[in-house]
This record gives sequence, C-alpha cells and structure tokens, in this order.
Amino acid sequence: MSTEPRRVDAHHHVWDLAVRDQPWTVELPALRRSFHFDDLAPDLAAHGIAGTVLVQTITVAEETPEFLSLADDHPEILGVVGWVDLTAPDVADAIAALREGPGGRRLVGIRHQVQGEPDPEWLLRADVRRGLAAVADADLAYDLLVTAEQLPAAVAVADRVAGLRWVLDHAGKPPIAAGELDPWRKHITALAANPAVACKLSGLVTEATADWHDDDLAPYADHVITSFGPERVMFGSDWPVCLLHATYTQVTAFVDSMTAALDDAEQQAVWGGTATRWYRLPAG
Repeated sequence: MSTEPRRVDAHHHVWDLAVRDQPWTVELPALRRSFHFDDLAPDLAAHGIAGTVLVQTITVAEETPEFLSLADDHPEILGVVGWVDLTAPDVADAIAALREGPGGRRLVGIRHQVQGEPDPEWLLRADVRRGLAAVADADLAYDLLVTAEQLPAAVAVADRVAGLRWVLDHAGKPPIAAGELDPWRKHITALAANPAVACKLSGLVTEATADWHDDDLAPYADHVITSFGPERVMFGSDWPVCLLHATYTQVTAFVDSMTAALDDAEQQAVWGGTATRWYRLPAG
C-alpha cells in the first residue's frame, strides 16, 4: 500500500452520446460530444490524481448501473455518486439493488439535479426528506446540487435529516459572473455551521465569465475554505463541464494557488483526504 498522500478528483462526469443523449448540451457546442474516462486519464496522470469520484449527469435510472460497471472496470474510479428517485416509496430497495449489481461496492453517494426543480423548497418536501433518510440509512453521502437561491432550503434540510453526510457541489453555484458575494456568502456560512456538511471546491470557473482570472474566483474559494475548514473541503474538477471556461490544468492550478498557504495536512485534506473520508472511499 502506498504511503504517499493520495490526490482525488472528487467530481467529474462522463457520457456517451451513442448510448444516451444529453439534452442539456444542445446549446453548448463544446460539450456536444462524447466524453470517456480514457479522455480524462492523461490529465489525471499529468496532475498526480490517483483516484476519482464519478458523478451522475442526468436523471435516468439506467445511468447509475452503467457508471458502477465502468468503475468496476477502472480501479481509478474509487466511487460513484448515482441517482435514484428520492420521492419513490421504494427508494431503499432501489439503493439496495444498485449495491447488489456489478460494481455496487463503488456506490458512495446519491445526487439529484435540485437546481432544475422549480420549487425552491423541493428539498423540504416530506417525500424528499423520506428519500434522504433512506440515503442516510444506507450510509451513503448526498450531493447537494443547488443554485445560490436554493441554499436556504439546503441549510434547513441539512438540519432536519439526521445521520446524513452532505456534500455541497460547486460551492452552491455562487454568482461569480455578477461579482456578487451576498447573500451567497451568508448562506454558505450558515451551511458550514453544520458539521455534517462538506463542500466541493469545484465548478467555480463555469460560474464566472469566460475570461475569468484567479482574482475573480478567489473571494468565493477563500470563503469556502475559511467557513468549512480544509477538513471539510474537497477538490473537484467538474470535467468535462469545466472545459467551457478552463482546461484541467487551469482548474488544478487555481486550487493549488488557493491552498498554497495551508499546511501539509490541510492541503492533503483538500486534495484527497476529505473526499476519502466523506465518501468512504477505499484506502489508497
């Protein structure tokens, strides 16, 4: 077993348009093609990333078993954050079935595109909270994909569902392009006050303008690191979505710059330790 600290990319995607359409890419030409794990591998090697977490892309039940099978074939994929219908009465059975299938041991979390739900308090619905309780009972993490406007509901639900490890994706999608910090900053502070919530330092480049500079992103990243502490912050590239505004190298360079002042243990947490603990990833 390696004694070197393991670097983990805690958030990336793959998709194959020959298998299934990704309708959300129709107006995004740069993403309107297939992206395979083998396409990401050179970037992982170049930046010393030893393992990854593959995250669901669309709300289609068939996608998660496919991702688990892919993880079974690629040991670098340490975990899969999949999708189940949280509102279904049999959500616990659906999770159990995923775990019993090929690669099921790699299921580490569940996610739903809450950002697309018109109800800003969707997370607080009784049927959703019942589903989230099933995720907690299965000892899985739950990825919060919300907009900045939905953060108050995220704060509230995290206080109401006991025993669940929460992961805020993309720092809650702050309004970087508009240069606004509040009320996003206030809500992040409130969410970080809950010790059951961790945050991904991911997705910031796509919330900025295409000609972003480090100074545009830094206030948001700094607030995340300060609020959650490095022990609850994890690096995620959001590849290939990040390619809309940045290369993999640019994304990792920005996170390197934001963690440069941290001590070795804190850097190791952001670059892999937090993801390993929060998602219960296999030891490296």
